[in-house]
Amino acid sequence: MMDKHYLTSLFSPGSVIVLAGDPDAPEAQTPQARALCEAIKAQRFTGQLQFFDIHTSGTLADLAQTRADLAIIAQPAHDLPAALEVAGRMNCRSALVLSNGVDAALAEQLRKIARREGMHLLGPNSLGMQRPYLQLNASAAGPMARDGSLALVCQSGALTASILDWAANNAVGFSSVISLGPHTDLGLSEALDFLANDARTQSIVVYMEGIQDARRFMSAVRSAAFAKPVVVLKAGRKPAGNQAALTHSGAIVGSDDVFDAVLRRAGAVRVRSFVELFSAAKCLASRYRPVGRRLAVVTNGGGPGVLAADWENEIGLDLGRLTPQSCAALAPKLPAQASLADLIDVSEEAGPEHFTLALNAAFSDPQVDGVLAIFSPKPGGDPDAIATALAEAKRLAPKPLLSCCMGDASVAQARKILREAQIPTFRTPEAAVGAFGNIASFYQNQQLLQQTPPSLTTLVKPDIEGARLVIESVLAERRNVLTEMESKTLLAAFHIPVTKTLLARNAHEAMMIATQLGFPVALKIHSPDIAHKSDVGGVALNVQNGAAVRDAYNDMVQRVARLQPDARIDGVTVQKMARARRGREICIGLVSDDPFGPVITFGAGGTMIELINDRAMELPPLNQFLARSLIDRSRVAETLGEWRGASAVDMQALEQVLLRVSEMVCALPQLREMDINPLIVDEQGAVAVDARIALHEAAHASGGRVESTGSGHFSHLSIHPYPARYEQVWPLRGGGECLVRPIRPDDAQMVQRLVKELSPESRYFRFVSQIAELPPTMLSRFTLIDYDREMALVALLREREVDEEGEVSHKERIIGVSRYVTNPDHTSCEFALLVADDFAGKGLGSRLMHSIMEVARDRGLAEIQGLVLANNPTMLKLMRRLGFEVRAFDEDPDFRLVVHQL
Repeated sequence: MMDKHYLTSLFSPGSVIVLAGDPDAPEAQTPQARALCEAIKAQRFTGQLQFFDIHTSGTLADLAQTRADLAIIAQPAHDLPAALEVAGRMNCRSALVLSNGVDAALAEQLRKIARREGMHLLGPNSLGMQRPYLQLNASAAGPMARDGSLALVCQSGALTASILDWAANNAVGFSSVISLGPHTDLGLSEALDFLANDARTQSIVVYMEGIQDARRFMSAVRSAAFAKPVVVLKAGRKPAGNQAALTHSGAIVGSDDVFDAVLRRAGAVRVRSFVELFSAAKCLASRYRPVGRRLAVVTNGGGPGVLAADWENEIGLDLGRLTPQSCAALAPKLPAQASLADLIDVSEEAGPEHFTLALNAAFSDPQVDGVLAIFSPKPGGDPDAIATALAEAKRLAPKPLLSCCMGDASVAQARKILREAQIPTFRTPEAAVGAFGNIASFYQNQQLLQQTPPSLTTLVKPDIEGARLVIESVLAERRNVLTEMESKTLLAAFHIPVTKTLLARNAHEAMMIATQLGFPVALKIHSPDIAHKSDVGGVALNVQNGAAVRDAYNDMVQRVARLQPDARIDGVTVQKMARARRGREICIGLVSDDPFGPVITFGAGGTMIELINDRAMELPPLNQFLARSLIDRSRVAETLGEWRGASAVDMQALEQVLLRVSEMVCALPQLREMDINPLIVDEQGAVAVDARIALHEAAHASGGRVESTGSGHFSHLSIHPYPARYEQVWPLRGGGECLVRPIRPDDAQMVQRLVKELSPESRYFRFVSQIAELPPTMLSRFTLIDYDREMALVALLREREVDEEGEVSHKERIIGVSRYVTNPDHTSCEFALLVADDFAGKGLGSRLMHSIMEVARDRGLAEIQGLVLANNPTMLKLMRRLGFEVRAFDEDPDFRLVVHQL
């Protein structure tokens, strides 16, 4: 039960073998091999290093005696399979292939060899990787980077080299540099997964061009971003537009908007340009933790300060202003011309001591989250002394400090002083404010990341079976677009209020229905072939009496038949006009993205929808917090309060519709696109006036049942919902009961308490180290999990506490955790178990193990295994009692491997 990452042999090898031709005959090597040999010899690798030539080195028997964690291969393309076979014979655990131009067919052949030999393969088409603290430059990307806390993962070789070049001039150091090319076997997801767990990495910068597996990418980014800041620059931003869209939402959402929503929900930050990526890297290299949105500006020149304040306003930050108390204390100590109204303008007269006073005031002010110091050179001023004052102030600063030196030659030395003090420094106020904006949006996105909603809310249960019957009958007719009545039936099955709609087959029926419903009414053409009814004159509103209904029916049918002669016309629907109060028209939609699956959209509705182009979006599943933040991001949000004499709308009703749409999306994988447009919302609630739903073509093949929610695998979603179905209440021996449920991100403090309260021996048995508490990265890795890949069940006890006044309160405490993580082979998993000392020997451990094995079985896994210290007799006894087989562990005699077939 060690928590060593499966890619340790690749990224932190103890021994390395280089297969790059004959190192003494560089003229016969590939360009990558020459670059690699030069790079790897330029410093002393901390582990063992050997060079091998596959054409001359030894026999198979000799090879089998050689062992290494990592084989680095730089050979001509035709020799790559042979070199990888040799690495397999040498029992290498991992291989790194440096090459370029390897096609998909050869890449697949290499992948098969690596799988057969049980090796992790990075490459082909990789520029390699650097691990500066190990003194390992296994790359063709130039000299070794400085050692630091920033990790770089890059899907472009050329960009890897230029980022390293930039970093060398900007005093930015790296924990890892990983280059991934096209057709590489281990990709972005695996690299992120490793870096999330790497203690030397404080923050991660990613340049990416494409994604192979959306679910794994999402899982890896979320896990990494929960532990440390992640900044992403993605190429290919402008979408071509969705040509095949059947709804308004489908037409206005580009894949790039979806990628924004994905990264926001994953807790990462997206930057738009190479320059911004560098700005973010500067801030992250200074190890600034994410903070709020209020940035104070300390400046000795009014103009640059105003530019900074304007740009804060432009990108949605708040100007950090000092409290009246701080102003009163600071003002007498500054030059007479200084002003503290908005900016902290210390005036042109200010010297280093004034900057120091202003910075300290801002650092200790509760209304400020970060500080930007702007310095404009003045005749007779001393830029170096001011830079030194900033460097001094930063040493004890509790908040991020950024700097901007205006000018060029006169401030060159000052910039150097700032860089060496690890203060991010920028040439323009706007760039500095933008960089702080990245830190702030990381903080906001963390709140979205920590939401793990279930697939079904606690609202009244929907009629999922009824909804499925409607879908199956549509698919049986070889259609994939629902009529308005079918769409509204689906909404009604999920308790979304709809206007009552009845179908009239002729003018006489329409008149009778309208009279019974009560005037005024709306008539709409009913045809499976017409997407936008108003475009063909297929809508008549506010029809006041029976005769007018009859005339409107006949006119409409004739007009539509003339404008769209091929359309099947089933009749006309009649509905009572929605209440003519001051309602706002909203559009709630659904689009399906390739590769991220369904996305829920929210914005202004009605006929102006494409013109206004209002499209906030969020990935399902939603909860109330996510629904509210989705509404707040839309433009139409400004009109939902009291607006132009109309009362504020019923926000709770609007949120409920979004939660219901989320339920539909989770429960019905067949949905491809949807528009509820308009949804009319006012102070009395919300009602769907019109709706249009399109299904996936692929749903035909499986009889309309893509994946039943009973199995709970939600393979169509990129975020697995919180699996509420694994919750249960257990009676405890000796009375009382505990709740057992899947772990959630907000359990972190309770898990920490459990670990802190263990005896040193119990802690050592579980973590094989003397840690007294879990470091933040480990804690976040344990509590924010991808329920698709792993599971952790916690046993919660509610404890009664009585304070000195005799007030009784209840506090929850975690008394046990069992977990499994799926192995890279996707058929077996590794488990871990932890029980509070005061509950040891009470049967809790075996019950938690039984439950976690049941979940693993439910997820289709075939085997569960774990490592137990040989001197932990209690755990070994429990394993035998549960039917585990206890085996010797070849790689370390201190451990036993315990295995159970599921």
